[in-house]
Amino acid sequence: MSDIQNNENENSSEALEKEKVENLQLENVKMSNSITTTGEGVTIHCMTVIGQIEGHYILPNDQKATKYEQIIPLLVSVEESDDIDGLLIILNTVGGDVEAGLALSEMIASMSKPTVSLVLGGGHSIGVPLAVSAKKSFIVPSATMTVHPVRTTGLVVSAPQTYNYFNRMQDRILKFIEAHSNTSAEKLREMMLAKDELATDMGTVLEGKQAVECGLIDEVGGLNEAIYTLREMAKGN
Repeated sequence: MSDIQNNENENSSEALEKEKVENLQLENVKMSNSITTTGEGVTIHCMTVIGQIEGHYILPNDQKATKYEQIIPLLVSVEESDDIDGLLIILNTVGGDVEAGLALSEMIASMSKPTVSLVLGGGHSIGVPLAVSAKKSFIVPSATMTVHPVRTTGLVVSAPQTYNYFNRMQDRILKFIEAHSNTSAEKLREMMLAKDELATDMGTVLEGKQAVECGLIDEVGGLNEAIYTLREMAKGN
């Protein structure tokens, strides 16, 4: 009789522990838009970058946002974890804070673990450096990426120093993209300053296949291709 009770207690403890783990995973999804999964012996952490990338200023509550102060410690934990073999970054972003987006891009690019990015819907503006920061990048055929000059909203002092500041910031972005993709800064600058693509702005909109043809993204593919590639990279690593 006691053996039966012990087995029941063990089963109950296992069920409670499993429930705790599931609840913790759900909480992580809610807080950081991420989840960790295991398949074929490889554990992958999936992180999503959606809406606007929120930096030093808090965005209105009615806007979807990815908060960089949540993503930074998440990237550190993935890099340091012995249980996680690779990172999958899924992007559907309109851009956002330039410095925050570039900081996240630099962190992803400097990770030692395998990283793969997948652009779904859109990878616009500062989302471009984020997409190319991974060791391998994918884009679905229907997704688009917008390359345009750096700009800001609000009061701007009309002075040569202001222009120089924006120009240097733009150069930092161009150099990063050039270093982590198969396109050149000259080609990127040409796309940034195109006048016949956007109705009220300068820039270029690239569809999935075009983003690959110009060397910005590595391959056209979806979730299956991205996960398969990441698993193979993790096994090789």
